[in-house]
Amino acid sequence: MTKEETSERKKLEQQRRSEGRLPPGQSLTVKWPVLHNGEVPCTDLPNWDFRVDGLVENPARLTWDEFNRLPQTEVQCDMHCVTQWSRFDNRFQGVLFTEVMKLVTPKPEARFAIVRGEHDFTANLPLDDLMRPTTIFAFRHDGETLSPEHGYPLRLIVPHLYLWKSVKWVRGFDLAAADAPGYWEEHGYHMRGDPWKEQRFDTD
Repeated sequence: MTKEETSERKKLEQQRRSEGRLPPGQSLTVKWPVLHNGEVPCTDLPNWDFRVDGLVENPARLTWDEFNRLPQTEVQCDMHCVTQWSRFDNRFQGVLFTEVMKLVTPKPEARFAIVRGEHDFTANLPLDDLMRPTTIFAFRHDGETLSPEHGYPLRLIVPHLYLWKSVKWVRGFDLAAADAPGYWEEHGYHMRGDPWKEQRFDTD
């Protein structure tokens, strides 16, 4: 990066911080770093499915074609990684979490979700966080199909929480009455992960 590019990045970072868009302890990036645990899975779309289970009256299973036929929209948002970088003004195209919830009837005691990805990966989230209007199951980023490294064919995006909650290669979720740790939470990460409160680890 040239001196001019570095200066421009720092100027933009200061601007985002003054706008209240850069959480404490974060730095701006224009790239999208690749971070995940394990290997990138190979996707077999004809046999791919998405399941909603747990505390619901009517569990749902959708094939790839069925999921693609759900109403789609675009969300513009910022992303904040627990490794202390933030990327701004991302455009994600896909299906809102609230659209998927229209397919099932959650039981009254359902307050949390365990989101499931490939390789048995899980992340826990409060249902209230998932029901926000910016939570989306994304197919595309900035007009391009998600790359395998970033979660192709489908990735959950929960922009107001640290990015490890935005499960790559997502395959569904289970609703539950009580919170329970997912993969990274079992390895010392915070149960919620609010970047504005710097909830990185279970000691924060």
